[in-house]
Amino acid sequence: MASYASLGMNVNFDFKRCEGYRNFCNKLWNAARFVLMNIEGKDCGMELHSPEACAGEYLEFSQPDRWIVSRLQRAEKEANDQFAALRFDLVARAVYEFTWDEYCDWYVELAKVQMAQGNDPQQRATRRTLLRVLEAMLRLAHPIIPFITEELWQKVAPLAKRSGGPGPRPPGRPDPESIVLQPYPVPELSRIDEKSEAWIAQLKELVNACRTLRSEMNLSPAERVPLVVEGDTEKLKAYAPYLKALGKLSDVTFAQSSLENVALGQPLGAPIAVVSNAKLMLKIEIDVVAER
Repeated sequence: MASYASLGMNVNFDFKRCEGYRNFCNKLWNAARFVLMNIEGKDCGMELHSPEACAGEYLEFSQPDRWIVSRLQRAEKEANDQFAALRFDLVARAVYEFTWDEYCDWYVELAKVQMAQGNDPQQRATRRTLLRVLEAMLRLAHPIIPFITEELWQKVAPLAKRSGGPGPRPPGRPDPESIVLQPYPVPELSRIDEKSEAWIAQLKELVNACRTLRSEMNLSPAERVPLVVEGDTEKLKAYAPYLKALGKLSDVTFAQSSLENVALGQPLGAPIAVVSNAKLMLKIEIDVVAER
């Protein structure tokens, strides 16, 4: 209903939208379960009030970590601005897009790579970021979807060291207190990181290009194939672990010569995609006659 609260007088109610937002709540629930499962019994660096003071030693934040924190600030600003304008439909859209598109679809998948391949400071920083952003995201969404956010926040808040403030609890009051007693998120614009946002934008283009190539070649999701990349090798190497995981690749290698020459060296050629100054080629044989 919040998403329908536009400036018009009439509402063309659609049950399909109810189904879509039910799926959104399921997505949020599953993301929270993933975070709770992956931080259980592990050090998340939550004892540090100033994580930047231990950067590189105890916590090592990656580009995806800095990116999701930056995007959170933008989402918080948008939600606060639209609440002030009484545009509840735009608040709902800001919460929806950040939760589904940024956190669930991208950051959770990138975090899986970091927790599988990163060193201890990197894994610790990713767990901290997963947890702290999730907790803020629940407070951001709470006025619109109060029941599921309350349920999840009661589990997440103690781990995120947000238990309702210091001091004894009144008799009968649960610990932590209800999310409704917490402050609504306010953006810290100094934490917007345009460099990390540009880095992730490039990664998204590369991953989407890989997925497009796979789709054009009708490859099943279970079939992993090698990728050859031509371009700025030093820059592109940082993307390789994420490309391999999100593009469902068996390997990522870097061409020493033009990809056209590499492709000609293949028995039947291979599909090539161009992203900015990089060229990507899946090393698979194709049926030239069928393609023609």
